[in-house]
Amino acid sequence: MPPVSLAFFWHQHQPYYPDRIGGENLMPWVRLHGTKDYWGMAWHIKEVPEFRCTINLVPSLLKQLLAYTEDGASDRHLDISRIPADGLGQTDGQYLLDHFFMANLDNMIRPYARYLELWQKRAANVDPVDRALKRFSERDLRDLQVWHNLTWFHPILFDVDHDLKAFLQKGQNWTEAEKQWLLQKQMEVLRQVIPLHRELAASGQVELTTTPFYHPILPLLWDKKCARQAMPGCVLPKHLESYQEDVVAQLRQAIDSHFQLFGSKPKGMWPSEGSVSQQIIPAIADLGIEWIATDEEILAESTSGWIARDSNGFLRNPELLYRPWKLAEQGRSLQIVFRDHALSDLIGFQYQRMNAEQAVGDLLGKVESIGRATEHANGHRPALVPIILDGENCWEYYRDGGVQFLRTLYQSCVARDTIRPVRIGEFLEDYPANDHISQLFAGSWISHNFGIWIGHQEDRTAWDLLHQTREFLKQMESAGKIEVDTLRRAWEEIYIAEGSDWFWWYGDDHSSAQDGLFDQLFRKHLKNVYILLRTPYPAQLDRPIGSFRQKAIHTEPKSFLKVKVDGRRSYFEWINAGRYVSGSERGTMTMVTQGLIREVLFGFDQTRFLLRIDTANRAIDDLKLFDELRITFAEPNHFELRMTALPAKEPQGQLDRDGRLVVLNQIEFAADQILELAVDLDDLRFADEARVEFSVAIYSEGKCLDRVPREGLLSMTTPTQDFELRMWLA
Repeated sequence: MPPVSLAFFWHQHQPYYPDRIGGENLMPWVRLHGTKDYWGMAWHIKEVPEFRCTINLVPSLLKQLLAYTEDGASDRHLDISRIPADGLGQTDGQYLLDHFFMANLDNMIRPYARYLELWQKRAANVDPVDRALKRFSERDLRDLQVWHNLTWFHPILFDVDHDLKAFLQKGQNWTEAEKQWLLQKQMEVLRQVIPLHRELAASGQVELTTTPFYHPILPLLWDKKCARQAMPGCVLPKHLESYQEDVVAQLRQAIDSHFQLFGSKPKGMWPSEGSVSQQIIPAIADLGIEWIATDEEILAESTSGWIARDSNGFLRNPELLYRPWKLAEQGRSLQIVFRDHALSDLIGFQYQRMNAEQAVGDLLGKVESIGRATEHANGHRPALVPIILDGENCWEYYRDGGVQFLRTLYQSCVARDTIRPVRIGEFLEDYPANDHISQLFAGSWISHNFGIWIGHQEDRTAWDLLHQTREFLKQMESAGKIEVDTLRRAWEEIYIAEGSDWFWWYGDDHSSAQDGLFDQLFRKHLKNVYILLRTPYPAQLDRPIGSFRQKAIHTEPKSFLKVKVDGRRSYFEWINAGRYVSGSERGTMTMVTQGLIREVLFGFDQTRFLLRIDTANRAIDDLKLFDELRITFAEPNHFELRMTALPAKEPQGQLDRDGRLVVLNQIEFAADQILELAVDLDDLRFADEARVEFSVAIYSEGKCLDRVPREGLLSMTTPTQDFELRMWLA
């Protein structure tokens, strides 16, 4: 069997945050991800010279990096960070407390005693910001300014920079001079990001690819009606005119920018959000792009289901997925590869809860299995296994920022003679596609449709406002009275507004604390067209497009439950329980594969904590897939409830408090249609009206098979005896 060609394809992207007309930048994510992920991902590859992969660098990201490092650009968070702590006003202090804890609590705040102390002092769930601010001294505020920036430095930086390591070890009580030193160090790291990628490309380790400049959904710019191929009943915006010239402009700008930065034109492209259609093939090929990539579900739809996964995630005709394909339209051609979204999701959502060696062994074992399963179908050609995902968003969910996982992964890839890590373009040169797709299905990497970007009323409102502004600009351009530079800047604002990220946050698919800010930025870029042309903008651009209340991931218990723990479904027993339905809680990432746990219900009666788990099939059958249930309580006291030996008739319940296991006698457990569990509240040592935060996970031989919620925690407040009366009065 020839070695499996394993093609990692890391997509590095940020939307274009700055408002250059208004002269402000309200978001810090290019800068913070720059010192963490964009530097760190490149350094990991450099550590293993034999490793090969592909990195996609979105031009809107690179443009912002250069603005920081060459033009002295800033952002609101950086401006607030630079202010001396004794000069912070009331508004500045409140901004600090509202925004400077924006990091993963478990992995980027909790490990650092001082940062955790400041987070606890903030007490965001208890006090409003004006009251909390009174508890913060000048020293507290300065330490918070530092920690907000310091926690976003990649862990390896502390190994290679002894001064930075000493700074971290100090931990608190920094001076103003020390704080300013750190902010300068931040810029030094940012200046290394693009040269590191140039170095990796020049050495042959990495193929660098691009995306349309401001990350638009090309098929929707070309023809919004293509959304109906996957969603026949989709309501479309009022205005359906094609923006074909914008497609070409966004592509040409991306390729020209890439050439200027890296000295060669890209051969590959990740279309924004993996969004493809048959219609856009000529526009991409005409500009010299030789290959593109998207998700496996597009291949499934394009081949009428010849390649598809069953309910257990197993592939039918797997050899069709693990090979390149040819596309042709109007005499132009491209090659295309399709990502294995199950393997990609494992890295993005699952392996964070396993130790690095175990996770890497699991991943590469699956890759080797693919090689064996496709060996005879592919003949002398090796299987190509593309693993494609965001290169920045998942690592904050790993305890060490993903360091051990990535180091182990890259070293293991080059050590195994059964696997050959490759650049995608390199593979296509050696093994060009033989198979042809006659009609490429129009869709994205999420559910093979465009629902996130055009499927909600808010999306359609945004598209129509974009069209209205674009038509105004075209009319002014036709009049011929606009200076060349002003016209260029106005069109740039249109291209920015066409970016996919603004539409990502509309509707109910994704939610974050900054939904309203994204909406504000989208409308501001449209306003800027009118401002540049010295014309009053329409009043509707001052109105928010959405309501932007952050979506709760679950409900809370409404009343005491009356549950008989027998594993049988009973609607009325659990009607007043808190309820969580599995989904993706990460605003910036979407998981497309389904886990084993589909629903969790939870609550209490007067004496017991109660939990119900609904699995993909009957719980009694699904129990065979795992051997341990863990309920991890983060608050009010950190401990873990473990149910072990689940396939046995009498599973055992244990409490793990600080590494000490205590066997529980008063525990009820049953599995039949569903899994039900009851534990005495006294054993859990919860006080009345304590805020309880927890997660539920299932394990098999020490490997986490699923966790809910995928990110964050479920929460409830323990009841008093008059709980039902108080809920009724409320």
